[in-house]
Amino acid sequence: QVQLVESGGGLVQPGGSLTLSCAAPGSIFKVYAMGWYRQAPGKQRELVARITVGGRTNYADFVKGRFTISRDNARNTVYMQMNSLEPEDTAVYYCNTYPPRTSVLWGQGTQVTVSS
Repeated sequence: QVQLVESGGGLVQPGGSLTLSCAAPGSIFKVYAMGWYRQAPGKQRELVARITVGGRTNYADFVKGRFTISRDNARNTVYMQMNSLEPEDTAVYYCNTYPPRTSVLWGQGTQVTVSS
């Protein structure tokens, strides 16, 4: 089992931007689609965006046009550029395979707080 480590979260004003990063073992990154998920207090974890090994992307409608998921195959790293952040985006953000696999543990995540 592996546990991925997310980074890049922080406190940002509404309308601001952040970039999240997640490095994965090559045995995971080179085989499975990857996704960014988030969980706000009192809510279930939800899929935010996903990217296939071939680079095809898909976004939840509530972030489409604002967030961009990408992957760097040389670094085995998946990114999510988040623009035009809103208070409703406040959550702990996690990366995992898509669909999530039991062999990849949910990590600590990285906190994104959007507040004025």
